[in-house]
Amino acid sequence: HDMNGNLMDFLDEPFPDVSTYEDFHTIDWLREKSRDTDRHRKITTKSKESYWELIKSLLDAWSGWVVMLLIGMLTGTLAGVIDLAVDWMTDLKEGVCLSAFYYSHEQCCWTSNETTFDDRDKCPQWQKWAELMTGHSEGAGAYVLNYFLYVLWALLFSFLAVSLVRVFAPYACGSGIPEIKTILSGFIIRGYLGKWTLLIKTVTLVLAVSSGLSLGKEGPLVHVACCCGNLFCSLFSKYSKNEGKRREVLSAAAAAGVSVAFGAPIGGVLFSLEEVSYYFPLKTLWRSFFAALVAAFTLRAINPFGNSRLVLFYVEYHTPWYMAELVPFILLGVFGGLWGTLFIRGNIAWCRRRKTTLLGKYPVLEVIVITGITAVLAFPNPYTRRSTSELISELFNDCGALESSQLCDYVNNPNMSRPVDDIPDRPAGPGVYSALWQLALALIFKIVITIFTFGMKIPSGLFIPSMAVGAIAGRIVGIAVEQMAYHHHDWIIFKNWCRPGADCVTPGLYAMVGAAACLGGVTRMTVSLVVIMFELTGGLEYIVPLMAAAVTSKWVADAFGKEGIYESHIQLNGYPYLDVRDEFTHRTLATDVMRPRRSEPPLAVLTQDSTTVEDVETLIKDTDYNGFPVVVSRESERLIGFVQRRELTVAIKTARQKQDGVVSSSVVYFTEDNPQVAEACDPQPLKLRRILNLSPFTVTDHTPMETVVDIFRKLGLRQCLVTRSG
Repeated sequence: HDMNGNLMDFLDEPFPDVSTYEDFHTIDWLREKSRDTDRHRKITTKSKESYWELIKSLLDAWSGWVVMLLIGMLTGTLAGVIDLAVDWMTDLKEGVCLSAFYYSHEQCCWTSNETTFDDRDKCPQWQKWAELMTGHSEGAGAYVLNYFLYVLWALLFSFLAVSLVRVFAPYACGSGIPEIKTILSGFIIRGYLGKWTLLIKTVTLVLAVSSGLSLGKEGPLVHVACCCGNLFCSLFSKYSKNEGKRREVLSAAAAAGVSVAFGAPIGGVLFSLEEVSYYFPLKTLWRSFFAALVAAFTLRAINPFGNSRLVLFYVEYHTPWYMAELVPFILLGVFGGLWGTLFIRGNIAWCRRRKTTLLGKYPVLEVIVITGITAVLAFPNPYTRRSTSELISELFNDCGALESSQLCDYVNNPNMSRPVDDIPDRPAGPGVYSALWQLALALIFKIVITIFTFGMKIPSGLFIPSMAVGAIAGRIVGIAVEQMAYHHHDWIIFKNWCRPGADCVTPGLYAMVGAAACLGGVTRMTVSLVVIMFELTGGLEYIVPLMAAAVTSKWVADAFGKEGIYESHIQLNGYPYLDVRDEFTHRTLATDVMRPRRSEPPLAVLTQDSTTVEDVETLIKDTDYNGFPVVVSRESERLIGFVQRRELTVAIKTARQKQDGVVSSSVVYFTEDNPQVAEACDPQPLKLRRILNLSPFTVTDHTPMETVVDIFRKLGLRQCLVTRSG
């Protein structure tokens, strides 16, 4: 009889829907892991039976790589489309291409035969709005008209973006990285990575970036990539049914997102490892590497920048850097740390106001007001008028012989014979000085406006604005050092590395170091930051300056507060996130923290063979715990196991429908052997042994709390039972 009973248990169908968790709940990593091991074991034993099962097991083993391939391809394609669309729409604010309206300014003038090398960005096919409408390209009237249309386009774009987010996908706003971090740590936010979010985020990202607001598309691309990952997970039951496995795929997707955002595949893998992932086994490392590679390949095939390069800000510096330059580099690091602190404090204070005051009631109005202010202040200054990535690109660039930028307006000495590629240091001309003024104003503008922009109800990244702040500051410092070296090359510090008439300071390098410092101050990345920076610019020789600035900015920023911007936003939104980096300082024991305390009502438990169906249903109705410990009896509360609330409800519901004789007064039992049915008229008992977890995680009441926190962190537990002598 007993054998038969066990066999019946074994053959019983698993309950439907047991694997899923409620929205806004945390997953149990240990349980997911053991379920995956069981699934694996089943497949392996089956595969020995027939060829068909063997093929199925091979397909199952390969499905991980297939998912990575698909994620990489879709992410790369979306990134390419976003890049092209942003390029075109940003230029649309200033003018239109007559030969083909869907060309951006640059493409328009490439296709034209009438461009000269000096005026590469002027060609008859590209007309500004005023010229198109009135025929005048110069003069006050044309300027005012262009100004007006610039602001109008910006307002239109941002209004469209915020409306789409409001109506179709409220989760598409923000950068998405704080939420991704929380989801990867085992939290469930349904719909955050859904199809609608993916679609709306892609469209509104283009609109938001084109509207000229102080935000980037890089952070949100991580969210977009994770949405792609989630989309492909739902095709394979291996991932769709197991939340733990799904998180591994999402970690790799995040890597692909950074890979296409910056054209930095290795930086993407390191970013996923250092910044967003919670659980990152070695297998995920290889898969992330593969996904990032495929994504980068796909983007390169689309070639959105038309220059056959993946990198956004390619630089070609050939000058070495000198030990004495470490001083300004470290100062830039200090500036980056201070700006990071200022930004996090300011932005969190503003977001808190948005949450608590009337501001939060009018997200559309807020976006429109900020866009209006941004556009009105940005247009007069040529450095803020263009898109932020173009600005960074110009700040990173070195002044070659053919550069037409205002930053390169140096006084040339005509009677020096020299090879073209090595331009010696020269005194700055009037153009450089006016550029410095405009840059200083642009710096103040960017610092202030970014604090208010990040966190509005539109997709907004943080990488590009913080890099812009750093690049502007760096370029200013770089020009200052360069002019000092030129005018005082007989000083001790300059004497050994600056010969008169040689090129010894590269202002573009300072911009690069400043950008890294500011990005590090805001996000507190170190390793991945340096790798992203040199993959982004191709400046391999400058790893040491970048590292010096990154470390300095992290130290300075950490002195004012340990959290980066993402952790701060996680805290602000109240997501449950156990940070691996936090130290736990309280000297408490498990018994001080466990529930219920002495003053509270007693623990909600089930007994192994004396609870009725009605009692269980009442318990479920009256409490909202995720599960209940099962004990021997109320008198001796020795622990037998733990049963999940959701599985319990499903089991009772199924039993009432399917099994004869189960009524409210039926006894629920969790023991191996059947209870003695005293009289024939007693209702049929309900056996729930198989939903009982016989090895729940337990600690004794004298376990120090720091150990308990560590256990939760490392094993990803959902709950832990406190026992005293069993």
